[in-house]
Amino acid sequence: MAMTTDVHVRDLRYFLAVAEELHFTRAAERLYVSQPALSKQIRALERQLGVELFRRDARGVLLTEAGEALVPHARQVLAAWAAADAAMATARAVGRGTLVVGMSTSPGRGGLLPAIRSRFTAAHPEAVVQLRQMGWQDPAAGLADGATEVAFVWLPLPGEERYGWTVVAEEPRLVALPESHPLAAREEVDFADLADEPFLALPPSAGPLRDFWLAVDERAGRPPRVGAEIAGTEETYEALVAGLGICLVAAGNAPLITLGGVVTRPVRGIGPSRYVLAWRKGDDRPLVRAYVEACLRVTDPGAEGRSMLRPRSRPGA
Repeated sequence: MAMTTDVHVRDLRYFLAVAEELHFTRAAERLYVSQPALSKQIRALERQLGVELFRRDARGVLLTEAGEALVPHARQVLAAWAAADAAMATARAVGRGTLVVGMSTSPGRGGLLPAIRSRFTAAHPEAVVQLRQMGWQDPAAGLADGATEVAFVWLPLPGEERYGWTVVAEEPRLVALPESHPLAAREEVDFADLADEPFLALPPSAGPLRDFWLAVDERAGRPPRVGAEIAGTEETYEALVAGLGICLVAAGNAPLITLGGVVTRPVRGIGPSRYVLAWRKGDDRPLVRAYVEACLRVTDPGAEGRSMLRPRSRPGA
């Protein structure tokens, strides 16, 4: 046991990057470190553990049996550490009079965040707003495990009965596709013409949100074809350009991925998306209440005077 006591979280993060990429250069780019530094760190980890984790041959990099055995445990340790880090951040924030605001996609949308922040700060000049960008693996953007106190998220939410929310934007779902795709020549696309295409999918942990962006409800029971999984905006753009699949995107997020080589088109036959500010039900702390009020006043100027923690869209509505 003694030989493993000094393994650092960083070592496990490096190991997992190589295990997932099976390519030292790509893993190094993903980690923002040099390839020689990464190789040196992995060799040091192998010496420390007394096992070979990767086999390098002419065909590339392969996990050894020991490497395969380490992968799930490394993921558990990193997930636990991320949860601990989030909990510490929240604890620090509470001590400083800070409100932690999560988001799964940058809201953009005509300066929404600065407008809410200025109203919130006017009411609570001593408070600090801390924004936390969360991965798409967590559809509740930190609300579920307490890493955030309010969050900008998409409906549907897993365990939605636990949350209140107010709708920030209701937008049509567009289809994003490579500009070379045959359907890109059309001004508008029927969903029926997209149903057999490979789609980019959110991670399985996104639950009902993964199904929503795959438009499972509009497929009449036919399962979608998944071309690749995506967990962020940059990954989505790269997967689109590489031709791995197409995806649905809210109109307000289209500018994030319509960079060179990608276009969006309106889709007939599917409903709109709803982007909301959500909070845990029963959380009526002053800063949470004040942020929700500020959001309501920005998105619904007629909200003055009504109960600010009463969501305009309730689960099941």
